[in-house]
Amino acid sequence: MEVVHGRCAGLDISKKDAKVCVRVAGAGRRKTVETVTTWGSMTSQILALRDHLATQQVTCVVMEATSDYWKPFYYLLEDLPGVEVLLVNARHVKTVPGRKTDVADATWLAQLGAHGLVRGSFVPPAEIRQLRDLTRARTAITRERAREAQRLEKLLEDAGIKLSAVASDILGVAGRAMLEALIAGDRDPAALADLAKRRLRAKIPELTEALNGRFGEHHAFLARVHLDLIDRHTAAINQLTARIEQVIEPFQAFRALSCTIPGIATLTADVIIAETGADMSRFPTAKHLAAWAGTTPGNNESAGKVKSSKTRPGNPYLQGALGAAAMACAQNPRTYYGARYRRIASRRGPKKANVAIQHSMLIAIWHMATTGTLYTDPGADYYTRLNPERTRTRAIRQLQAMGYRVTLDHAS
Repeated sequence: MEVVHGRCAGLDISKKDAKVCVRVAGAGRRKTVETVTTWGSMTSQILALRDHLATQQVTCVVMEATSDYWKPFYYLLEDLPGVEVLLVNARHVKTVPGRKTDVADATWLAQLGAHGLVRGSFVPPAEIRQLRDLTRARTAITRERAREAQRLEKLLEDAGIKLSAVASDILGVAGRAMLEALIAGDRDPAALADLAKRRLRAKIPELTEALNGRFGEHHAFLARVHLDLIDRHTAAINQLTARIEQVIEPFQAFRALSCTIPGIATLTADVIIAETGADMSRFPTAKHLAAWAGTTPGNNESAGKVKSSKTRPGNPYLQGALGAAAMACAQNPRTYYGARYRRIASRRGPKKANVAIQHSMLIAIWHMATTGTLYTDPGADYYTRLNPERTRTRAIRQLQAMGYRVTLDHAS
């Protein structure tokens, strides 16, 4: 097999150290030499490893994406002159069964890298990595705030307070005022219901009934704890958002393009930029982007039979943001994505329809970012205009199935 890199290193990384195999391919009658050493994961040790690899004249370094332990090694080695550093998916470099040790893994990675049998994963530049850390932190804290709100709602249910059955948002202006009054010791349902604002005042009788429970000092103490935690999460989210607005400034054009797509708001666009890097040149085609994100059917075929077409694991943060955007489109009957969602959901179910909308969004994002054009929605009647004969035939069959005799006459 052809040797692409005569001097290649494979790193099997753990939390405390890394096994490093330096493979020097033999020439002529000389044998290939593989030397395995152990290096600590502290910065000083990694810098010493960097010097060692430079001394060995290594031209390719291959490491597995093991948890977050690969990051210190990758970030300190990525700018090593004349060296290609590859972060590879562990699923793509599984070693031979029966040889599962750290030394064997490092040797196997070095062999794969030497023969050019691995491809590096997408690792964004430093500015995108910073933005990614911020958006992922905001997503995690937002989810935790939602969990605190759910815990608060369960506490109210335990106290017999059915506020969530009447008010859509128990943490809105009116809901928060009622909760604060309950915590302060006000137990009069009528007085609490009178704190309703705007449209909620039309439900004062229902609120009076819902606020009649067994809310005591124990519930007041826990409710205060939950509300304080929610406020802290909100403050942290606001701080992260302010920081994101500063870091994302160079990518405002990409964000503006993305926000022209129905269902994609500023927060979703921030996640798209952070996860894709806002650089579509890394993806040769739009299909490559969709496949990398895990929104395309998988390939598992043998002997002419398709065993599975399940989508492969993709970027969970990107999929989460696009999934929420796809659901927003599904609820909008006036857009092309809404029509496409309903068309697919009727045949294959809502989950696959959601993934299909995510796929369509990524295809649009790639083309928009590549050409710099804004999104133009084809309209909810796109499929009707695309094939009017089929639409007419389907409508006739539906009416006939209901027992009607259909006669068509062109409108004048």
